Formats: sequence, C-alpha cells, structure tokens
Amino acid sequence: MSKLLEGRLALVMGIANRWSIAYPIAQALSREGAALVLTYLGDRQKESITELSSGMKVVSTLPCDVTKEDELAGLTESLRALGQPLDAVVHSLAFANREDLSRPFVETSRAGFLLAQEVSAYSLVAVARATAPLMTRGGSLSTLTYIGSTRVLPNYNVMGVAKASLEAAVRYLASDLGPQKIRVNAVSAGPIKTASARAVKDFSTILETTPQRAPLRRNTDPGEVADTVVFLASDLARGVTGNVLFVDSGMQVMGL
Repeated sequence: MSKLLEGRLALVMGIANRWSIAYPIAQALSREGAALVLTYLGDRQKESITELSSGMKVVSTLPCDVTKEDELAGLTESLRALGQPLDAVVHSLAFANREDLSRPFVETSRAGFLLAQEVSAYSLVAVARATAPLMTRGGSLSTLTYIGSTRVLPNYNVMGVAKASLEAAVRYLASDLGPQKIRVNAVSAGPIKTASARAVKDFSTILETTPQRAPLRRNTDPGEVADTVVFLASDLARGVTGNVLFVDSGMQVMGL
C-alpha cells in the first residue's frame, strides 16, 4: 500500500513532550512515509525528543530558538546540508507569559504582548523565510491556531490576539509563497489537553463543556489534527492555501 508522503522530507517544530500537538503530527507524517527533521530548544528538550521519536523515520534533530536569527540561519544551513529538498514544514510554536493569561487583557504588559507576538506569530514569518528557499519543488507550511483568534474566550487574552496575528500572517505568506508552489495553511484545533493549554486558567471547564455542545459531542482527538496536517502536506491538498481548517468536532459553528 502506497503512503501519502513517501520520499518527502518534513520539518516539525514544537515537540516539547508527549502532550505536544506536534508529537502526534510527527508520528502521522512518519507513518505516511516522510523522513523527519525535528527541532528542539535546549539540551533537556533534545533528550526528550530523542526518546519520543524512537521508531520514527528521523534523519536529523536540530537546535532552533526562533527568537534568534543566528539559530534560524543555522537551521537553514543544516537542512541544506541534508542534500534533499524540503517538502513540508510544521510550525507548532506558541508562548505567552502565564501572568498575561491570568489577568484581564487590558492589563497585558507591553513586554508580554510583544513576547507573545514574537514567539507565536512572527516566528511563522521567520521560519518561512528560513525554509522557503529549500522547498525547491513546492510544498506545505502548516501552523496551529485556535478559535480564540476570532472569539473572546475567558483567560485566553494575549494569546488570542497573537493567534489572530498568526492567521493574518498565514494569508499574506500564502500570497507571497504561492508562486513558488508553497502552500500555507493553519489548523484550528479544538481544545486539547497540552502542557501549554494548562497555563490557561479554567481550561478544564472548556474540556468538560465541549462534549455537551459540539456537534460531534466529543472533544478533539490529537490524531485528527495530525491527520489533517498529513492531508495538507500531501498532494491531496494541492489546491488548498491561505486557509484555516477547523478540526474541533464542529464547535466553531455553535452559538452561545
């Protein structure tokens, strides 16, 4: 049986632990035949990724702090040294100070606002600039977002604004990179119990109420998000770019 991504090379950024959404995404890409390059932030995370990726088709594990231009440049050179075109990039990176998530949005600090924008939104632009020259036969750039980008959700605050910026960046990058046959999309996942999600106050309440209100009457399975990224990375999605694809059991269609 042929695999959707046989012979492709995919870069996955954002695996911190087994609860990271990027982890099942990497598993799904590998399952479909893609060779993987994984990035890490710090030696401790490298050890975790090495352990988690056992059994996957990983060809390289590289350091990359997306807030540092020299590390992004190093990522480009390391990828080029592999001697194979890059076909897919998965950007699963976001960060905001916990205190900026726990207090009213109007009290967001200037430094906290800029940090959330840099890591959660601008990094997609920086990663696109670092990787697009290596995608010589076109490909897919996917990122992860959340409905808090367009709806006000309690305690999501500065991250919601950063996700709105991220989604706008997806559209502009899709326009810029389209002539190079590089497609740029976002997957808006439903609430999933990740380490970063636990930083959002009362997040457990969202997990409890979604099965009562979502059309499919259940929470989102991380594997569903992973398979959507596989779709976007494959030729099946060759005409899809500049979009936000919802994988949230239909929750985005519901009113109050």
